[in-house]
Amino acid sequence: MGCQAPPPTSRITVASAGRISSLDPAQASTLSAMQLISALGDPLYRLKRDGSLEPRLAAAAPVLSDDGRIVTIPLRTDVLFHDGTPFNAAAMAFSLRRFLNIGTLSYVVGDRIASVEEADTYTLRLRLNRPSTSLQGLLTSINLTPISPTAYSSYEDRFLHDRFVGTGPYKLTDFSEHQQRLKPFPQYWGEAPRNNGLDLITLSNSTALYGALLSGEVDLLLSASIDEDQRYALHERAIAGDLHESVGPAMEIGYITLLSNQKPFQDQRLRQALAVSLNRKQISERVSYGLRRPLRALVPPSLPGGALASWPQHNTGQARELLKAAGYCNGSPLRFPLTFRSNVPADKLLALTWQAQVQQDLHDCLVLDLDGVESTTIYRQLGEGAFKAVMLDWRGSYPDPEAYLTPLLSCTTETGDTCVEGEAAISGSFWSAPGLQNALLESDTLMGGARLKALDRVEQLSADGAAYIPIWLDSPRAWAQLNLRPPKFDGSGQLMLADLERRFKTRTTN
Repeated sequence: MGCQAPPPTSRITVASAGRISSLDPAQASTLSAMQLISALGDPLYRLKRDGSLEPRLAAAAPVLSDDGRIVTIPLRTDVLFHDGTPFNAAAMAFSLRRFLNIGTLSYVVGDRIASVEEADTYTLRLRLNRPSTSLQGLLTSINLTPISPTAYSSYEDRFLHDRFVGTGPYKLTDFSEHQQRLKPFPQYWGEAPRNNGLDLITLSNSTALYGALLSGEVDLLLSASIDEDQRYALHERAIAGDLHESVGPAMEIGYITLLSNQKPFQDQRLRQALAVSLNRKQISERVSYGLRRPLRALVPPSLPGGALASWPQHNTGQARELLKAAGYCNGSPLRFPLTFRSNVPADKLLALTWQAQVQQDLHDCLVLDLDGVESTTIYRQLGEGAFKAVMLDWRGSYPDPEAYLTPLLSCTTETGDTCVEGEAAISGSFWSAPGLQNALLESDTLMGGARLKALDRVEQLSADGAAYIPIWLDSPRAWAQLNLRPPKFDGSGQLMLADLERRFKTRTTN
């Protein structure tokens, strides 16, 4: 006589590293927070893996006026927020105006949107200060996810950190910095989630995350902050058929910022010397077993202009010549502190590998003194000019070159090659160049070949200035138990949590 074993729960546990301190889309910036918001809310549009724009809360593609300064967006008429408030143009306008008023990530919108209007109940109108080629990408940004004007009525001018009331496939039922519980929203306008809910957890370190996946304690593990050895071990296990591995589009760049307005890196020759002292291929192999790809641009290769590879390749002889011309070598090496994020495993490995490279090739010309600092301290002090050279990473808030170039290069007030005010100062380089800001603005008004030419000029100016040194390109990865269907990423690199589904098997015993 046969009997059926009780099926496992269809709730799914997803693990990652890094606590979530704020769920407010006007402030959230961490990968964990953005991933969670993507499950609790919907953007106007979503980028598909083939690069096409898919309307979500919008009912159709945006319509631009002849001069490109007025954008009309028709909205869906069948959407409710989690608190029952109807989604309409007024609700979308509330969310956008709130972001424009208090949003800490000013680079997301920049100075593009002059006003937000409600053309009618279900039609949104944006008036732009200038035409913007990157606007369609901007409209996929998770930071512009609408929130209920009812739930946030007392938070129109301040942040709400521990709640989120959106329109997404899940409702948030429990929140702490290290654990969040989600259940399906029964009145969701779109396709219902393929599971009965999610438990999102963060564990203290890479070893704990790795062990939790191998023991079956968690169903799925996201790759951020996993040690490189363990990331590679999971990759090998997936090849052997023991796990599912899914890889999203490569949208995260790793780079080094040099403080260009103070000694020693006021000297452009020294910045250029560091740029050619890096053997990116060797660093990629030794640190990540080749899973992180070498990068010689500030824009990912999958985006327009990203394949230009403007930064020079590794050249020890050129590095030595530049350092000698600046008065170093022959017993008088350039010595400087290289700061890495002590809580990001790959950073320390990169720093050690580069240190060993220059010790082998340029020991009489260059010495790197390593300094590990916790990431939140680095981010807080970056705009104060606290670090001579610091390792960072960046993932644009939407898939367009502008989302990478503007946060690093834009400058509202400059003096010669120094940025006094603007994103370049906030990012810690304080670097600019004559014509750079105009080239950056121009690149966002052009299309096709003309835009590629303008982007090439921006990248070439940046490579010559060498205040930033791109190192590698990283793809998001997810490893799942075999009793789950293989996970999927969207075109912006977000894991599609609502598509996670457990495959139940019926077992019989005699």
